[in-house]
Amino acid sequence: MGVVHAEIELINADDLAMVRRSQLDKDEVKRMVVNMLVDSGAYMMAINESIQQQLDLPFIDTRKSIMADGSIVEHDVVGPIIVKFKNRTATCNALVLQGNSEPLLGAIPMEEMDVIIHPLRQEMIVNPEHPYYAQLKLKGFTKPKI
Repeated sequence: MGVVHAEIELINADDLAMVRRSQLDKDEVKRMVVNMLVDSGAYMMAINESIQQQLDLPFIDTRKSIMADGSIVEHDVVGPIIVKFKNRTATCNALVLQGNSEPLLGAIPMEEMDVIIHPLRQEMIVNPEHPYYAQLKLKGFTKPKI
């Protein structure tokens, strides 16, 4: 399978919380549209330093990650970020890659948005089995008996 990219809107979730508390005007919410590499083999979302600065995302933690070449690198984790694709949203944190590295959409936000990679079209699409809303899997959860 080839390389798949998607146009993703990223929004500073802290800004949205401030709008709900009437501490910030909705026009001041930091947001941007980013062309991201879609990688279902990666768990988390990764953004670069430029995106982190433009969205003014706060530092949360540091985490070690295994890179594609097998090296282990420590990255800052920032967030929370609202991730939007078509009629889907997810809320997640992101690893911060150095410089202007290519941003990456991983499996965790993809699962939350219920999107898939269409292998023939080489693009990310809304799950056709659930076109109007995201359906999440809660494996191991059983319906209580009444």
